[in-house]
Order: sequence, then C-alpha cells, then structure tokens
Amino acid sequence: MKPLVLDSTMTNLGGVFYPTGHVFALFPDEDCVRQAAAALQAVGHQGETAYASPEAILQEIVHTLGTADAPLPSVGAEGDMVRRIADLAGKGHHGLLIAMADKDDADTLVAAIAPEGAVTAFYYRTFVIEDLISQPADDSPQSVVVGTHAAAP
Repeated sequence: MKPLVLDSTMTNLGGVFYPTGHVFALFPDEDCVRQAAAALQAVGHQGETAYASPEAILQEIVHTLGTADAPLPSVGAEGDMVRRIADLAGKGHHGLLIAMADKDDADTLVAAIAPEGAVTAFYYRTFVIEDLISQPADDSPQSVVVGTHAAAP
C-alpha cells in the first residue's frame, strides 16, 4: 500500500475528485485500512491500493471541490460525494483508494473490506458513482444527503 498522491487522472474535467476505475473507501482508523488492504490481497485483488490520512483527504481531495458548485450545484454527484468524504474525514476517518483491475469484482471487494470496518465505499465508474457500502443513519448532522438535487421540497 502506497500513500495517496492525487493527480489529474483522479479528477473530472472540472477538477473535482473522480478517480474513474477506482473505489474510495473510508475506515475509522489506520489499522482498519491496513487490515482491509491485507484482506484484499488475500482474496486475490489485482489493483493497487493507496492510503489517505484524514489530513490528506481534507487537504487534497476536499480541496478539489473548490468553487465547483458556485453559483449553481453541479448536475453530477461528484460534489456530493466529496462533501460526504469530507464529513467522515473531519470525524477522523482514513481512506483507501483501490484501483479496480479488469478481473476484480466489486462484490468480492465489499466482502473483503466491510468486515474490516469500512463505513462507506464509492466505486467511480465512467459517468456513475456506485455507493457500495451505505453509511448507516445516525443523529449527527451531515453537510449533504444523498439525492439533495433531486429531493422534493
């Protein structure tokens, strides 16, 4: 597992975090991330993994949001996903960026990382972000709720 180094291949045309062909998962602590990376290796995952501390997430990934939603919200969900990631990183969660190789399966990936403490995971595919592990509802406020742009008043 290497440290996350954000580059232009991990952003969309607007510069917002969108690592196509990757899963970005969040865990309560660094030990859980390391255990998840080991679990992925154990099930034969072929893609590389990269670790992101909460500080790195807030400085690198959240920074890509910039003014992307000003003056109007974006049509896509990438801004919403970055805000959800920011909420968790702000609470101390650590990230794992997982490259998906051709023979890797999202269900196998989830089965490997969920028991290691993954609280959420987003699979960035071309034109769609799949929420692989839904975040459980709790009483704490979030900066965004899924479906914000389409929700009825």
